[in-house]
Amino acid sequence: MSDIHVVLIHANAREEQTTTAGTKAWELFKETPDVIAARVGSGNGEAVLKDLAYELLDGDVIEGVAIDSADGRDILRHSTAHVMAQAVQELFPQAKLGIGPPITDGFYYDFDVETPFVPEDLDKIETRMRKIIKENQRFERRVTNDDDARVELAEEPYKLELIGLKGNAGEAAEGASAEVGAGELTIYDNINRKGEVAWKDLCRGPHLPTTKRIPAFKLMRSAAAYWRGDEKNKQLQRIYGTAWETKEALDEHLHRIEEAERRDHRKLGRELDLFSFPDEIGSGLPVFHPKGGVIKRAMEDYVRERHIAEGFDYVGTPHIAKEGLFHTSGHLPYYGEGMFPAIDVDGMDYRLKAMNCPMHNLIFRSRQRSYRELPLRLFEFGHVYRHEKSGVIHGLTRVRGFAQDDSHSYVTPEQAPAEVEHLLNFKLSLLRDFGIDDFYLELSTRDASKDKFIGSDDDWAAATKVLEDVAIATGLELVPDPGGAAYYGPKISVQARDAIGRTWQMGTVQYDFNQPSPDRFNLEYVAADGSRQQPVMIHSAKFGSIERFMGVLVEHYAGAFPPWLAPVQVQGIPIAERHNDYLFDVAEKLKAAGVRVEVDISDDRMQKKIRNAQLQKVPFMVIAGDNDVEAGAVSFRYRDGRQDNGVPIDEAIRRVVEAVESRQQV
Repeated sequence: MSDIHVVLIHANAREEQTTTAGTKAWELFKETPDVIAARVGSGNGEAVLKDLAYELLDGDVIEGVAIDSADGRDILRHSTAHVMAQAVQELFPQAKLGIGPPITDGFYYDFDVETPFVPEDLDKIETRMRKIIKENQRFERRVTNDDDARVELAEEPYKLELIGLKGNAGEAAEGASAEVGAGELTIYDNINRKGEVAWKDLCRGPHLPTTKRIPAFKLMRSAAAYWRGDEKNKQLQRIYGTAWETKEALDEHLHRIEEAERRDHRKLGRELDLFSFPDEIGSGLPVFHPKGGVIKRAMEDYVRERHIAEGFDYVGTPHIAKEGLFHTSGHLPYYGEGMFPAIDVDGMDYRLKAMNCPMHNLIFRSRQRSYRELPLRLFEFGHVYRHEKSGVIHGLTRVRGFAQDDSHSYVTPEQAPAEVEHLLNFKLSLLRDFGIDDFYLELSTRDASKDKFIGSDDDWAAATKVLEDVAIATGLELVPDPGGAAYYGPKISVQARDAIGRTWQMGTVQYDFNQPSPDRFNLEYVAADGSRQQPVMIHSAKFGSIERFMGVLVEHYAGAFPPWLAPVQVQGIPIAERHNDYLFDVAEKLKAAGVRVEVDISDDRMQKKIRNAQLQKVPFMVIAGDNDVEAGAVSFRYRDGRQDNGVPIDEAIRRVVEAVESRQQV
């Protein structure tokens, strides 16, 4: 057999190798058991993922894919989804297959079954999956064509529909690209020990070599899901699962889930009496209770003061406007599905606003502007409304009505880089003040192949370069997000990690050269030479949605807010009823110092009162008995259980005030 020449990439090094034609990828990785697939390129094209059974070609550039890498985990999870689907059809022979892609931290598979799955079914499916895994079935790729695939999968109506969508996988559903695409059509067979096809599925792959390479998995839950995500289609049953490279990694993931459930802001919102979502008002429309209102007001006071200190002017705009305004801004043509339907007012169509920027543009345009006024910075707490689908609404983190700390900077093109830097530094310092200091940046750019973006190539390139240069200068990790830009310009998003490592988008800085243009709002300023020039508009939101930011904070702190944000900062606890008046006097002194304080005068015993304050996650407690009254002191107790006895009242007040003013993370 003739020799072929390949390049093996490992440990950031390139090693040229000569081997014989017909060599399979797995032969290069016999000594590296954690490799479960290969990334193969020709040296001048984009590398693609291949099974280890792939036959090497002359000139291939090959890199092993480890099971604990991002791609490796996707392959592991997609393979586990196939095993789950095989187990389902063995246990429920009438089940019809939907799709089964990998997703963040797991996988799912959709099934058309007569009766919804119950937890006992998932236990049976897990048991059957373990049997399939133990059998060490081989995943084997096979190229087919549309006609033959239709014959083989004649009993699978959803697969037949996907075959018809080949070349338009984006229309099929989330995850459908794992099954069909623009290239050749392939089927994966699960081959048992006898060499027989135990199960098969339409799939692009790649997959693990065998089922025995699945180290650890768990089925999590079942739920209803519309076929292809369309409410007009039939409702299928979706089973979610997770798979990891080791049992330890699985255990860590399950622990994170438990911790996330403990921190769930919807649950804590009820327990701490912060907010609720009354059915009478409507889905995705929260109301804040007094304690939640304290936190919301503290956030608003903070960000208002910071904006004014950073050179912004506070403005206010209405909740609705004539529909034409949103045609001018581009929101109706490019974001219309996210807006509520028109409201007829005196025969004219009005819209609830989804964004504040069109109205800020009108403020800028209300009189002639000079270059001497720029940067002109406008800011408001603008309440906006988004027509979110009911299926995506989630507590405070995805709502239909919310307040934005929305700001817009109008600058000359030359001022734009400095303004972007100013806004980004403002945003990062705000996050640090709220106790979030682990973050990276994401640069969202235009996908030139899509028509949801407006503006010239040159304008997009210049705007993207400004954002990219500023983002790189921060020294933070910068992750590309191709195609994720707003229709009017590129943006930088701050992606922050919370206390248990989850990532949240926390505000954006967006470069807009479109809305100020003559085709939109025709914004102008008089330049130094007397000419009229078009400003650049830079959108920025520091909290983004105040509601969403609060939801993230509840989960980040598990409801135990730092003292400056806590609804009740000090709980007074009398040991006996005769100590009530003394603690009320202490409370008045605390209130005079600006501290939020309550005194528990219930009939509960002292230990129960302490327990209640702990459950409400109050940062500080001041406890008083006979000795404290006589000494003019209190026992000062911290949320974590530490306690100092005989603390003079003035010292106790000083400790609280210092913690609040310094924004300590107590």
